[in-house]
Amino acid sequence: MLIKTMTYNKIKNTRVLVTGGAGFIGSNLCEDLLANHNQVVCLDNFATGHFHNIEHLMTNPGFKLIVGDIRNLSDCHKACEGIDVVFHEAALGSVPRSINDPITTNDVNIGGFLNMLVASRDAGVGRFIYAASSSTYGDSEKLPKIEEVIGMPLSPYAVTKYVNELYAHVFALNYGITTIGLRYFNVYGRRQDPHGAYAAVIPLFVKKLMSHESPVINGDGTNSRDFTYIDNVLQMNHLAAVTDEPAAYNQVFNTAVGERNNLLQLTTLLKQYLTDFDQAIAEVPILHGSNRPGDIPHSHASVDKARNLLGYQPTHTLKDGLKDAVQWYWNNL
Repeated sequence: MLIKTMTYNKIKNTRVLVTGGAGFIGSNLCEDLLANHNQVVCLDNFATGHFHNIEHLMTNPGFKLIVGDIRNLSDCHKACEGIDVVFHEAALGSVPRSINDPITTNDVNIGGFLNMLVASRDAGVGRFIYAASSSTYGDSEKLPKIEEVIGMPLSPYAVTKYVNELYAHVFALNYGITTIGLRYFNVYGRRQDPHGAYAAVIPLFVKKLMSHESPVINGDGTNSRDFTYIDNVLQMNHLAAVTDEPAAYNQVFNTAVGERNNLLQLTTLLKQYLTDFDQAIAEVPILHGSNRPGDIPHSHASVDKARNLLGYQPTHTLKDGLKDAVQWYWNNL
């Protein structure tokens, strides 16, 4: 079991921009940055984010909301005015969504990303931290995943996230902006949306089990993931923002726990924790469907690079984080 409380360096008293700040990860990041006395600008078009995620922040004098779209360069320029550090979280997530609509995924994730890099460059932003993705590992079978070894992408979404890394590299090379990419591995936790066609597996399964409906596992349940609790992600963003280690600049880092759990293990834990609130959930059967196209079969990260260069120490394993997440969903769904 990991230690849930750990002191680490955090960004403080800085003017920062969080794109996609009304989303799951973005809203948690906005809240945490404000708690550390930063001036926070949130840019969001509410395509996938929700106002209720940030409503409690609106009265904070250090918080400013800009309703805008990263596909609009003028919105990006406006949001970057006077900003020291950008946390770029805005994107259209979901592998299935990208397969169904690759054009919009490309427009947002590549066109929008490029707009944000240009606006950050023009505004003299000191550091650009962006949400990369474990989908970049594609068909590489190497486990655990290390940052320097990737395969061919398996979905349009994976293509867009890899292109983000390439653009970040060439902007660092040609314009001198410091970029750090965080390859997120199956992030979950408070405020993750359980609704909609592209809901992530953990909130979707929690919602179904709470309603006594059977979750459907894609495949036989042996596909595995490095499920990463939101607090580990917040730590990585802070560390990327404050590091003064030159070897960490213009790099990508796995943002994960460094453990591997399959979907059968996940559903067993979910049922175990939810039955603390409702014993009937123990009797809800789990169903199986076909594998989804574009999915990586196994995902397990090495976090050695983040440990060595950023001082990262994950605080929540799946068991730790899932217990906290289930408690949040029970109180808020």
